[in-house]
Amino acid sequence: QVQLVESGGGLVQAGGSLRLSCAASRNIFSGNTMGWYRQAPGKQRELVADVTDGGSANVADSVKGRFTISRDNTKNTVYLQMSGLKLEDTAIYYCNRWGSGTRDTWGQGTQVTVSS
Repeated sequence: QVQLVESGGGLVQAGGSLRLSCAASRNIFSGNTMGWYRQAPGKQRELVADVTDGGSANVADSVKGRFTISRDNTKNTVYLQMSGLKLEDTAIYYCNRWGSGTRDTWGQGTQVTVSS
């Protein structure tokens, strides 16, 4: 059974910080590179950051220096620490395996809204 539960979103002022969490089922998480994705209104879902099972991380250029991805393999949980938030970071944030697409199962996501 695939289960992805994202949390930690909210309303924050520009320049603020949030920490997102995603609890995943073991069959999704274990041994896989995990990613955080986001989808803004009217835009396609995009990969924001990913982290391998061993902890090696990559982030998109648009969030480099502001977002950090990490994971806890003992808890099947992946995190996204976001700081220096900008208006353009407003989106619904999802986690899933790296490379997931529209045919894969997704969680409900967590809304991040950045205000000026």
